[in-house]
Amino acid sequence: MASESVTTQPARFSHVTKFIVFSLIGIIMFFVPITLNGTSTIPLDHLVTFIRNSLGPAVPYYILALLLAGTILPFSNGGWKASKLRMVFAFANVVGLAVGAVLIFGGGPGWLTEESMGPFLLNKLVIPVGLIVPIGAIFLALLVGYGLMEFLGIFCQPVMRPLWRTPGRSAVDAVASFVGSYSLGLLITDRMYRGGRYTGREAAIIATGFSTVSASFMIIVAKALDLMEHWSLYFWLALAVTFTVTAITVRIPPLSRIKDETYLGVEYLAEQKISGRRAATAWKEALAAVGRAPSFGKNMRENIWDGLKMAMAILPSILSVGLAGLLLARYTPIFDWLGYLFAPFAWVVGLEDPLLVGKASATGIAEMFLPATLAAGHESIELRMVVAIVCVSAIIFFSALVPCLLATSIPLRLRDMVIIWFIRVALTILIATPLVRLLL
Repeated sequence: MASESVTTQPARFSHVTKFIVFSLIGIIMFFVPITLNGTSTIPLDHLVTFIRNSLGPAVPYYILALLLAGTILPFSNGGWKASKLRMVFAFANVVGLAVGAVLIFGGGPGWLTEESMGPFLLNKLVIPVGLIVPIGAIFLALLVGYGLMEFLGIFCQPVMRPLWRTPGRSAVDAVASFVGSYSLGLLITDRMYRGGRYTGREAAIIATGFSTVSASFMIIVAKALDLMEHWSLYFWLALAVTFTVTAITVRIPPLSRIKDETYLGVEYLAEQKISGRRAATAWKEALAAVGRAPSFGKNMRENIWDGLKMAMAILPSILSVGLAGLLLARYTPIFDWLGYLFAPFAWVVGLEDPLLVGKASATGIAEMFLPATLAAGHESIELRMVVAIVCVSAIIFFSALVPCLLATSIPLRLRDMVIIWFIRVALTILIATPLVRLLL
């Protein structure tokens, strides 16, 4: 017995150390702004800026390599055959690669090389995303892989079912999606659904209510809209508004009408209810998660690779679907028409330039960054903050999340996704604006 206590105590101490140290590093990197060289922003942003400046002329060629890999991947693994929509996106990636090559090597038609078109997408979105996603994945691993999410999840259990009609265990899924990535969130949700831990309705709620873009992507939005001075406010407001909108959408169609049944009739695995000693249970679950975690080196390698794969998948679509969205916004009235659907909501809450807000919000269905491109440079910080929150809270966009969602077993039709998107955008404008006005 004595020898057993000697061997287990250091292991437990090691788990406690990892939980505290790694969680603190993750929190600091994402949520504690510091000032360097006259610029106040979070450490992750400072690190990415340093790396970008250090690599200099090599950065565009690194981006081109990611574009090439992301374009080849769906054809090499057969993913392009999964559905007609996946096929469309696979060939759109080819267009994205061609656009990237033209922008990097020079040349191309005038409409493409205009500063607010191709160069904007490349310099303000593609290059930052290509750098920040793999680098951010390292610190996201510290934030979600060493017990912090499990620790917080235990305390969230009492509110998940009453507010969002999902099991308490979905708290970890929801937070991991928000601070990690929608692809990670959808992967977790699909596995839980097929394993009997979620019903179809619960899985659909989580997929369309919590699977936002990651904190890394939010930094890109904040930088594009010149909001990094207000990063902490933006992050927590976006989180609060996103989850508030979700609490409403779960109670109305189409989500409320999805069958509350398990996947293919598998047995529903109800979670164990925790009563009393919640803090002790949270601590135990956090340390257990640390014990299950792979070695630090392996975890870093896996997360960097996952970040690179995500960048590969997203960058071509930004340069294809994103460019198509910009062209439609510039040369056609389609988003003006769609913008009229949202302008009344912006007008009701007193936002400056409601037509611009409506048009910017409407472009988000194509690519989540597009609202930021239309609102960038506007003098109203209130307007820019609301649009930045819309980018996150809308959740559903065709350039990446929709094909990812359609590839899962979650029972959501394309029509359902578009309706949910519209409801979420309208509610976000109505809820976010007074909060921004009060807190900014």
